[in-house]
Amino acid sequence: MKFTALIFFYTLTILTSCNGQTADKKNNSTQSINADKVKELGSNIMVVYQDKKNVYWYGSWETGVYRFDGNTLLNYTTKHGLPSNRIDEIKEDKLGNIYFNSSGEISKFDGQNFIKVSTTGNSNDEWKLEPDDLWFKGYQDSGLVYRYDGKYLHRLKFPETKEGEDYIAKFPNVNYSPYDIYIIYKDNNGNVWFGTGALGVCLYNGKTFTWLSEKELEFDVETGFGIRSIIEDIDGKFWFSNSLHRFNFHRQDNTTNYAKEKGIGSLDGKKDGDLVAIISMEKDYNDLWMATYNKGVYCYNGQQITHYPVKYNGKDITVFSIYKDNYGDLWLGTHENGAYKFKGKTFERFKP
Repeated sequence: MKFTALIFFYTLTILTSCNGQTADKKNNSTQSINADKVKELGSNIMVVYQDKKNVYWYGSWETGVYRFDGNTLLNYTTKHGLPSNRIDEIKEDKLGNIYFNSSGEISKFDGQNFIKVSTTGNSNDEWKLEPDDLWFKGYQDSGLVYRYDGKYLHRLKFPETKEGEDYIAKFPNVNYSPYDIYIIYKDNNGNVWFGTGALGVCLYNGKTFTWLSEKELEFDVETGFGIRSIIEDIDGKFWFSNSLHRFNFHRQDNTTNYAKEKGIGSLDGKKDGDLVAIISMEKDYNDLWMATYNKGVYCYNGQQITHYPVKYNGKDITVFSIYKDNYGDLWLGTHENGAYKFKGKTFERFKP
């Protein structure tokens, strides 16, 4: 794929958008809200989340966020206090407050109000790893990540790397930063992993940063796919947006080392197949669930791969995310066909 196509693909599908970017708010502001009672979800549902009270939240890039308690479906948008109708991430703190990332602007929902979370300036000395902190992606072309400690939202920049600076020098006019983040993942040891759009994976253990480039991951850098999914499997080994390899990491003498292991090959089972790119992953005990962009979902149980097509009116649809809820049920977020739920044998469109 030529570089012009790479830019087009990247800017269309980057998890954050230039639209709706605002200057940092230094003070919290609160707005009382109501919500619109609706009968169904919008067609664009990118994020699914179930909170500690078992309430479901469905985030859209177009129509805000939906709340479903099992009986009533509510829709919150900018007219109810959201800073944007685009929802990139949904997270929850230990007190049960729900947080929404709207193109890099973070709002807290306390059950009654949306509260814009105050931010600090860029501060690299605030890189810390605390168990209760929440991590959020920054907006496009910022190269930022946010760490929320329950009081402040710290704007953090990655330490510059040679590969990152070489990328900027080679492509000075692109409208994104190579440090922009697709996914943030916390592993079983509390370490935080960042999947980037152009620089591979970064592991932060609270003290040091370890980078694995797309070349080390054996990614086809010309596709512009980036690291969109990270998962730690039942063996404690890691998969990065790709079914060809998994990685075993260990610490020795303050250095993080890794070994690359053979994965499961092409998801379609073909020896010379090239269906290896995974847009989202989820773990269910021994099973590894892998969602592809437009070829459905694949489940690997350690021995064999099972394919689950995802269709609407008989046609394959594009999938954005896969999520396991508190009950162990699997959900899909899609670009144009709402949310899908796994019914044991098939993924079916969800209707409240």
